[in-house]
Amino acid sequence: MANFIYLISIILLRAYLTEQFEKVDFLSRERINNINSIAKTWKAGENFDPNTPKEVIIGLMGSIGFSNISRSLQDPVKTSDPLYDRLKKIYETFDARKHWSHCKTMGVVRNQGRCGSCWALSTTGAFADRLCVATNGKYNQLVSAEELAFCCHTCGFGCKGGISIEAWKYFKKHGLVSGGNYNTHEGCQPYQVPPCFHGHKRNGSCSRVRKETNHKCHKKCYGNTTIDYKSDHVKTKDAYFLSYESMQKDVQTYGPIEASFKVYDDFFHYKSGVYHKTEGAVHTRNHAVKLIGWGVENGVKYWLLVNSWGTEWGDHGLFKIRRGTNECGIEESSTAGVPLV
Repeated sequence: MANFIYLISIILLRAYLTEQFEKVDFLSRERINNINSIAKTWKAGENFDPNTPKEVIIGLMGSIGFSNISRSLQDPVKTSDPLYDRLKKIYETFDARKHWSHCKTMGVVRNQGRCGSCWALSTTGAFADRLCVATNGKYNQLVSAEELAFCCHTCGFGCKGGISIEAWKYFKKHGLVSGGNYNTHEGCQPYQVPPCFHGHKRNGSCSRVRKETNHKCHKKCYGNTTIDYKSDHVKTKDAYFLSYESMQKDVQTYGPIEASFKVYDDFFHYKSGVYHKTEGAVHTRNHAVKLIGWGVENGVKYWLLVNSWGTEWGDHGLFKIRRGTNECGIEESSTAGVPLV
């Protein structure tokens, strides 16, 4: 009942935010110039064709289990772990891609296409990374965002958004098969949403690709058909939120995590530097990404994150956001789980 009431409240909130967002002209060159005149630690540029319909932008953001509302459902918040005590120090600068360079999934930038599946790509991305860390590279492939997005009915609404903590619960209870990118035979169930490109008008642009509808949940391998569907499932031991104090410890111990945050309309133009919300920016919706590290740039602390809007967006698909100030709620509801190996 609590989950149902929560989901209804989220649907109403999303409808309100969408209505407000429709009133905003945020893709113009004038808007980019205005951001660059007031942003102190980052640079804006054109990531989207200025004629991109707003519904395309809105559809990219699918984190619906976010902030203190989700915490009210009594999900665990991890603050300690025996393995944390083994850490000699918290590094000033940390990049999971370099720390576990043998794990080829760490820096992969996915393209979610015209589907609000960020919650599925961010959680499965972190899960795959953590499996590689836990097995010292023996498991070194993506897990299936396709299975998660369209088979986990308690997680949310597939392409219309999902709840990240419910994804980790699904990993614990049901497990997940392997899976690669679109139009490949990698893994048991590769991602079946075609990628789209935001920065141009040619074929394959997101404005020309149809909005994806939810797929049928498959109970067999259609990618690499030599894989046994049942035995291919991998699981986690648990599913939890992380406190701000434990985020770095958990990443250094187990690998990347999922992080959700509030997206303001200036964020769409991020190109480089350490992002912070600029004055007058309008809240649009909430988004889920993969957090892989942190550091300090020109005296400003930041988190390092991997987005799922393709490599054309931002800094080759990645971005930095201010750390230690709960910028856009980035430190409120990160989620993770420990692989069962």
